[in-house]
Amino acid sequence: MNQTILVADKNGKHTGEYISKEIAHTGRGKRHLAISVLLYNNKSQVLLQHRKHKIHDDIWEFTGSTHHLHRNDGTDETSEEATYRCLRREYGIAERIPLKILGGVNYFAADGKFCENEYDVILVGEFNGKLRPDEQVSYSYKWVDEKEFLKDIGENPKKYAPWAVEAIKIVKKNIKGV
Repeated sequence: MNQTILVADKNGKHTGEYISKEIAHTGRGKRHLAISVLLYNNKSQVLLQHRKHKIHDDIWEFTGSTHHLHRNDGTDETSEEATYRCLRREYGIAERIPLKILGGVNYFAADGKFCENEYDVILVGEFNGKLRPDEQVSYSYKWVDEKEFLKDIGENPKKYAPWAVEAIKIVKKNIKGV
């Protein structure tokens, strides 16, 4: 929780303000930038993660998610840099696969004294290599037929992270076949 993240306006623009991850996720929090990435493979499958999460634990979500970080050298991560860091940490994917930014969504979800208050940038990419998942981040992962996933998230949204339920609307609008 000792990371510095970027405060965002309702349009996903960094306001120039920085906040600790802890403050951003306590009470009503403060809207900040995040990313969610959904990887697909050449078999028309998407990679889902059964996430270990402090606020929304034991749910399924997209391949990965994280926040844009303010680095010690005074610079801020781009959406792509945050995504590559996430994929490297959570799955051991070191290569910089091509990514496409589809857009973003605002969402708020509370759980007790904690919350998520984010502008979530949604990215997709294709990956067909070997995964080395970090067991500290997720309970498990699975490749799922994209049509089965779309059906399940529509019929059973409570099984999924609130940001994934919102983000899938953008994915469906922008990608044919997903």
